[in-house]
Amino acid sequence: MFETINPAAEDSILGLTVEFQKDTNPKKINLGVGVYKDGSGQTPVLSTVKEAEARLLRSEATKSYLPIDGLASYAELNQQIVFGSEHTILSDERAATVQTPGGTGALRVAADFVRRISPKATVWLSDPTWPNHPNLFGGAALQASSYPYFDADSNGVDFDRMMAVLETIPAGDILLLHGCCHNPTGADLSTQQWQEVASLCAGRGILPLLDFAYQGFGDGLDEDASGVRIVADHCREFLVATSYSKNFGLYNERVGALTLVAASSEAAEAAHSHLKICVRTNYSNPPAHGGQIVAEILGDPDLRQRWEVELADMRNRINDMRHHFVETLDEQGADRDFSFIAHQRGMFSYSGLTPTQVQALRERHSIYIVGSGRINVAGMTEANMEYLCAGIVDVLE
Repeated sequence: MFETINPAAEDSILGLTVEFQKDTNPKKINLGVGVYKDGSGQTPVLSTVKEAEARLLRSEATKSYLPIDGLASYAELNQQIVFGSEHTILSDERAATVQTPGGTGALRVAADFVRRISPKATVWLSDPTWPNHPNLFGGAALQASSYPYFDADSNGVDFDRMMAVLETIPAGDILLLHGCCHNPTGADLSTQQWQEVASLCAGRGILPLLDFAYQGFGDGLDEDASGVRIVADHCREFLVATSYSKNFGLYNERVGALTLVAASSEAAEAAHSHLKICVRTNYSNPPAHGGQIVAEILGDPDLRQRWEVELADMRNRINDMRHHFVETLDEQGADRDFSFIAHQRGMFSYSGLTPTQVQALRERHSIYIVGSGRINVAGMTEANMEYLCAGIVDVLE
């Protein structure tokens, strides 16, 4: 049976790392995979994470399974950080959360849940979007379509075209929105635009699904949650897929959550039972360690305060690199205006480089970025900035 299988294509992003690792150029740079790096080019373990782990190791008494939906304390703290601790969604008990293996796991549980309750629904994805989104929903046998999002001329959101398509989406379909720090473009909706999108969803009976992978990496924890909370103010029902890979640096622990908000506590409880079936038939129950770390930090006022400082340091470094990148390109004589990158948020931006230029960067300079031209700003450092910008200027000529 296996002799007839042809090799599958490499993942468009993770496959870059394979090629990068084979490259022998000592100056090579990887701006493909979405992993935060510090000023020395390393992906650090946060000091608050280290302390939380030490506490857990001292107090750990069992390796028994978690419940299907994970740690109750983790679910409660997740809801608080997403919606704010005083939101009526929490006091009205309209939210149900399942702990998942990363944000990807949360999205897949969401896909399986939609397939279970509304198999004919179409999931609408921004154009462009994270390349794994279509795979996740297709893997759950859901139909996917797209709506315009990015305007390459302005390097911002093409809001008029976006809304024109959203106004045609049938009731009962799913609208996937990036909660903040849009991946791959770095271009986010404004507060007013969020209001209009949320109002449209409520009016047309569209179910929002928010991919919320970068809270705290844009402008701040509460600032980055403003879009999610605007949706919460307009829509009685929606889903939020959360990841703690970036803001806690817990990439290999696979820590995420899927939160469902319903119109009533009774509806939330009923829907929760179906979420648990989706989990049980997929991975049975979530891994414990990463979720325990997040719960330990968020549940301890001192640790949480120190974590927020570490998060701010990461966010500020990314934003500093955006400005430094734009300034260095200008100093190197780039004949193109890259100032838009300084105004975008999160780890990623569309550089505007063509696939041919991306290939030339790789072949001439061992600089690896995604074929679409998406760059991971968090992979830039003071040490590699001159070489990076010189390489870009070279391929622009």
